Amino acid sequence: MPRIRRGMLNAGTYHILVQGNNSQLVFREQWDYQNYMRLLGTHITKHELKLHHFVLMPNHLHLVLGITDGKALSKAMQGLNVAYAAFYRKRYRYSGHLWQGRFKSSQVDRDNLLLACGRFVELNPIRASLVKHPGEYAWSSYRVYAEGINHAFISLNPSYKALGATPQERQFQYRRFFEEGSHRSPEFPERFDSFGFPAMRIHRGRPRKPRMAVV
Repeated sequence: MPRIRRGMLNAGTYHILVQGNNSQLVFREQWDYQNYMRLLGTHITKHELKLHHFVLMPNHLHLVLGITDGKALSKAMQGLNVAYAAFYRKRYRYSGHLWQGRFKSSQVDRDNLLLACGRFVELNPIRASLVKHPGEYAWSSYRVYAEGINHAFISLNPSYKALGATPQERQFQYRRFFEEGSHRSPEFPERFDSFGFPAMRIHRGRPRKPRMAVV
């Protein structure tokens, strides 16, 4: 399948993956996570994107973003990655590439997959054995959906509203949905190999590189 220029991405919802170069740590301390989230909020607001789900892992991160303009997504991610890399280099006196190439994007093109995508993203800390319960991990959107925690710039996943008539019912159903996924092989890896998601379109700006093991 030919690669599609990033400026030609369609409006819709995209699963974004950004990896540290050679699997290196990109978040070392709490302030690193906090600063990335601050920069993320600035760029999604500036470029009018909607953040539905996220997780920041020590050496990579996942975002689920709603977009109306593919160019806006590219500009937002470029600006975000450059700004955070500059912060990281200054803080740790680091030289060289921080990120493993450009970000990768996969369109979630069916509404019934939106919640599964969010769950896949938020299960990362469990699969990496960083915590035993997703609510224990500070740097994901899990508690927004499962516990009703307010977040300054998260736009609720449109499919979330169908889980119940009240916030409490939706939170309860999301916890059940999440629990179902945590006791078996997650739905996304069963259907789609790694981040490659063969059933979905992958948009990359450069030729394919050797695939890294990420969750």
